[in-house]
Amino acid sequence: MAALRRITTCFRLLRSSTRVLISSGKPAGKWTNILYTGISSLTVGGALCAIPFKQADNLSRDSLVRRAASLVTDSSSTFLSQTTLALIDAITEYSKTVHTLISLQRRYLEALGRLSQAEEDKIWQVIIAQRSEVDDRQDECKRFESTWFIAVKLCETAAEAARTSGAEHASVTVSTNIQVALTQVEEAQKLSKDADKKLIEIKVMEVERMAQHAASLQNDSDEEEVPDAYLRED
Repeated sequence: MAALRRITTCFRLLRSSTRVLISSGKPAGKWTNILYTGISSLTVGGALCAIPFKQADNLSRDSLVRRAASLVTDSSSTFLSQTTLALIDAITEYSKTVHTLISLQRRYLEALGRLSQAEEDKIWQVIIAQRSEVDDRQDECKRFESTWFIAVKLCETAAEAARTSGAEHASVTVSTNIQVALTQVEEAQKLSKDADKKLIEIKVMEVERMAQHAASLQNDSDEEEVPDAYLRED
C-alpha cells in the first residue's frame, strides 16, 4: 500500500508538471523526455522500474524483442524446473507410501488365521490409515502433474516465440530443458507404475486369501456342528 501511494503521488506530480509545461507554450526539450520516461516507468505499476528505458534509443526493435524473448524463455525454464522437481518428489513419495501399504497388507495376509480379533482390528486401522495417505499422495501427484503440463506448454510457446523473434540460442536452450524434464518425469513415473502394479497384485492376493480363510472357517464350523442323528444310539 505504501508503494502504491508513492507511485500515485509521483504520477500526480508528473501530470501536474506536464500541464505546466504545455500551458506555458515553451519548448520542453529535455524536460519533456524526462517526463515521458518517468510516466513510462510508472505505467507498468512500478514493478519494472529498474528496466533502463533510456537505452531503447540505442537498440533496434528487433534487438529489444529478442531480449524480451530471452527473458521469457529464462522465466519459463525456471517455472518448468521447479514444477518438475515438485512432481518428481511427489511421485517418489507416492511410490514409497504405496510400498509401505503393500508391506502392511502382505504381513497381514501372512498372519491371517493366527491373529486375535483385537490384533486384527489394530492392523486394519493401520492399513486403512495408510490407504488414506496413499490417496492423499496420489491427489498431490495429480495436482503437481497438472501444473507441470502447463509449464511444459508454456516453455513450448516460449521456444516458438524465441525462434520466431530470432533468439535461436534461447529457443534451443528451452527446448533442451523440455526434453530433460520429460525424461526425468518419465523415469519417476516408471517407479509409480511399478508400485501400482504390485499394489494390484497384493489386492488380488488379499481377495484370494480372504476367500480361502472364510472357506476354512466354514469347514471348521461344519465339522464342529455334528447333527443329532449321528449322536443317537441305534
